[in-house]
Amino acid sequence: MNKQHTLKESFSLKGKGLHTGLDIKITFNPAPENHGYKIKRVDIEDQPVIDALAENVSSTQRGTVLSKNGVQVSTVEHALAALYAYSVDNCLIEVNAPEFPILDGSAIFYANEIERVGLEKQQADRDFYIVKKKIEVKDEETGSSLIILPDDKFCVNALISFNSVFLDSQYAVLEDLSEFKGEVAASRTFVFVRDIEPLLQNNLIKGGDLDNAIVIYERQISQERFDQLADKMGVIRKDATQLGYIMNKPLVFPNEPARHKLLDVIGDMALIGKPIKGRIIANCPGHKINNTLARMIRKDIKLNDIQAPLYDPNVAPLMDINRIKELLPHRYPFLLVEKIIEIDENHIVGIKNVSVNEPFFQGHFPEEPVMPGVLLIEAMAQVSGLLVLNSIDEPHRYSTYFLKIDNVKFRQKVVPGDTLILKLDMITEVRRGIASMKGHVFVGEKVVCEAELMAQIVKNK
Repeated sequence: MNKQHTLKESFSLKGKGLHTGLDIKITFNPAPENHGYKIKRVDIEDQPVIDALAENVSSTQRGTVLSKNGVQVSTVEHALAALYAYSVDNCLIEVNAPEFPILDGSAIFYANEIERVGLEKQQADRDFYIVKKKIEVKDEETGSSLIILPDDKFCVNALISFNSVFLDSQYAVLEDLSEFKGEVAASRTFVFVRDIEPLLQNNLIKGGDLDNAIVIYERQISQERFDQLADKMGVIRKDATQLGYIMNKPLVFPNEPARHKLLDVIGDMALIGKPIKGRIIANCPGHKINNTLARMIRKDIKLNDIQAPLYDPNVAPLMDINRIKELLPHRYPFLLVEKIIEIDENHIVGIKNVSVNEPFFQGHFPEEPVMPGVLLIEAMAQVSGLLVLNSIDEPHRYSTYFLKIDNVKFRQKVVPGDTLILKLDMITEVRRGIASMKGHVFVGEKVVCEAELMAQIVKNK
């Protein structure tokens, strides 16, 4: 799933709002490439749109609330978790209320509808956020913590702990998003009876009942008070002496609360705006600390608008120097790429180790060796040539020539000992032998050079 995806067609769901009690209709629509998740309030004049991003979270009490210019929408996490888990990158969500419907308190209805309508593959590449080092956030007041570690895919471990005989410590894990529907999607939100009265006093959970949440009754109260609470909630009265789980539908999983917390983590991480390659270890997670981590990642994305590709020198290259020499006519001292570590139809990543023995260092400059910027551009051009020539028959009969170089920026010196990671992305499809690409050169995590290149592929005479 390296290409972006959207829904093949729209789908709608209806239900009541957990906190408002309103009858709500929500519609999920296909959206163009690089659109991301956006939420449109169709019940308000001018139908304002809110970007579903971590920095737009205005509240995390009893759910994730997104706001923009005084307009808000809450309880978005279950729907976003389903979109994220099914690799839906672009979606316009229309809702006619200030919150999403609670449905049964899980994400299973969203998962079922996404599977029913299916996905549409788009042309743009997915832009992953690749976790390269440990990131940790803690809430000293609650003891909650989230750690995200490097991994080759997105996965979550969640641990919860409550001071309750019916819900003490539980653990849940999702090793692969392909397991989302079977392992996580049906897990419902949960609430203790002891918390219901304060929520009602705060004008919340007007739509809560015994069908859209796991309800845990673990501290006995009088029958009169229990009946009054049931009447306020509009649910059937129950025996106040019978402690335990009192919702209408039994637990789907023995550790369903932990699985639901894991579901919430996925929904809140969807707000970084990119698919993640990393493992989250969540200890007593909640929307507040989830959003703290998501905001940290969003800040990192803004500071580093493009991430350096992962480079592990222990992994065998996709193209070694012998294959490169089969495709490119360049030879010493002008062959400026040594191996290719990633390649598909729209992008390529090459490696160049800069040695002090490079001949150009003799004159550039003897006392302060710096790799010439024009050679960084040439190295990008050679890598881009490999992307094109690798896809055609008899590549040795063709050569690539510059037509144009635009928007060149040199951000940092390249010196002996540096390892260049050269990433080239197609801007448009190759037409009439013309290829346009965007290139970045990295040393470590830093961009040292970038440019837009246009070249022509010409058959040799």
